[in-house]
Amino acid sequence: MSEALHIVCPHCDGINRMPPDRLSAQPSCGKCHKPLFTSHPVELSAKNFNLHITRCDIPVLVDFWAPWCGPCKMMAPAFVQAAGRLEPAMRLAKLDTEQAQELAARYNIRSIPTLALFKNGREVARQAGAMDANGIISWAKSRA
Repeated sequence: MSEALHIVCPHCDGINRMPPDRLSAQPSCGKCHKPLFTSHPVELSAKNFNLHITRCDIPVLVDFWAPWCGPCKMMAPAFVQAAGRLEPAMRLAKLDTEQAQELAARYNIRSIPTLALFKNGREVARQAGAMDANGIISWAKSRA
C-alpha cells in the first residue's frame, strides 16, 4: 500500500489523509464532510493560498486572474472544464490578483491570466496568456 496523500479541502481548508487509490472514489472531507473534489476550481485567497500550495500532495494549478481582465473572463469556462478533467490527479485553483496583490507581487505575476503549476509548495512551471480547455489540460499534464 502506498503512502497516504494530504488533500486540502476546498470548502473548509481541512487537511485530509487519503490513500492514493481512493482519490477517484469521490472522497469527502473528514472535517466538514463535503466532497474533496468538485470538478470546479478552488477560490484561493491570501489567507489560504500557502496552505493549499504547501500541504496538498497532488499538483496544484493556479490561475492568477483579475475581474477586469477580458482574457481572464474568456478563459474562465475553459479552466472549469479543465478542472473537471484533471481532478483528482491535480487540483485547480484561482487567485484574484486584485484581492491578493501581495501574492501576485511575490510570485512576480506580470501579465494575466497566468497559470502556475505547484508541486510540494514549489512553482515548477508557468504559462502566461489565455488558453482553451484542451490547451490547459495538455500543458498541465506535460508539466505534472
